[in-house]
Amino acid sequence: MRRLVVLGAGTAGTMVVNKLRSKLPRAEWSITIVDPATQHYYQPGFLFLPFGTYQPKDVVRPLRPTLNLTRGIELISAAVDKVDGAGRLVHLDNGAKLGYDYLIIATGTSPRPEETPGMSDGLGANVHEFFTYEGSMALAATLADFQGGRVVVHVTEMPIKCPVAPLEFAFLTDAYFRRRGIRDKVELSYVTPLPGAFTKPVSAKYLGDMLEQRRIALEPDFVVESIDAEAGTLTSFDEREIGFDLLVTIPVNMGADYVGRSGLGDELNYVPVDKHTLLSTTDDHIFAIGDATDAAASKAGSVAHFEADAFVPNFLAHVEGKPMPESFDGHANCFIESGDGKALLIDFNYDTEPLPGSYPLPVVGPMRLLKETRINHWGKLAFRWIYWNILLPGRRMPVPAHMSMTGKRRPPTTETTTDAVRIPPGM
Repeated sequence: MRRLVVLGAGTAGTMVVNKLRSKLPRAEWSITIVDPATQHYYQPGFLFLPFGTYQPKDVVRPLRPTLNLTRGIELISAAVDKVDGAGRLVHLDNGAKLGYDYLIIATGTSPRPEETPGMSDGLGANVHEFFTYEGSMALAATLADFQGGRVVVHVTEMPIKCPVAPLEFAFLTDAYFRRRGIRDKVELSYVTPLPGAFTKPVSAKYLGDMLEQRRIALEPDFVVESIDAEAGTLTSFDEREIGFDLLVTIPVNMGADYVGRSGLGDELNYVPVDKHTLLSTTDDHIFAIGDATDAAASKAGSVAHFEADAFVPNFLAHVEGKPMPESFDGHANCFIESGDGKALLIDFNYDTEPLPGSYPLPVVGPMRLLKETRINHWGKLAFRWIYWNILLPGRRMPVPAHMSMTGKRRPPTTETTTDAVRIPPGM
């Protein structure tokens, strides 16, 4: 009996075990997934909780029913202490040990406010985040009571989960305060370590113009050194200072601590992998998928989905000693909520930046790329049903895993992404 152990029952881990269980004979393979959680969260929904678009029931479900446990997947409710790659053992925090023949690391990434001096001190008061369920719910209460002042939406550093989420929050905040009739009492700023609203030049221009149209001040190249919650100030390493009455920050994101303890990760605890196959660069019995990798793709649910489609045939070939047939191209497909019931759509990969056009079909669409439309907004809301009912169970979506240039058009003065701008990892 060959043993597959998957660490993490989030988006990537759940999709992978549900897909692989039907491909790996039960008489030959055991599949074990390890996660201490009892709930599964639809993380894209955290963006909507502060504005009342979603309620808790929309983003939280029990973990166990998301896994095909009746089909031979074992769930172990424990945290990982460390991985012994040489001995092919997973040490759990309860003292138990799990042997494996192949290991998939899918424990994602999480916000670490303690990495920035002063950030943790103000959390829950005038400093908030929405990358956790608890943080998003606390922010909902604060926004409801906010009557005016300086609101700063801030990104500490890249990479982060869903790199467009901070922009979405800024756009939705503008719309939220306009609906409440107090937008003129709010000074809204978007503060980022990037040189513009986004890293890719064409989309950066579109998104930067949208910030300007909404009177959202853009403060680029701001690398935060510290936060003084009591004084209400952000200070950068180049000694710029920005004041706030309410700070909505995206803390440093890092992979799981056990990855670092096990010597499997980089300085941010992300697993170095071949970006096309997701195989560890140091151990051919270990793969990583989703937000847990150092691959220079967006840390987003759509990426995990496209990765899983390419990963499954590769894994099946690799364990039989055959060449891996698929090559993941970094494909990401993200809706960007812009407020007032509209959204944009961006579609890109390692080599091609987001471009205008239509998706998935030329002219017909029905989705529009880099253009605000109501159809895009409804597509974003519809994705929640798709997530729970198609993606997590491991069913195939009728969307190619590889990005297509069909329907896209490149503005005549646009350079290629790699020539035009340096792309930080995770974007």
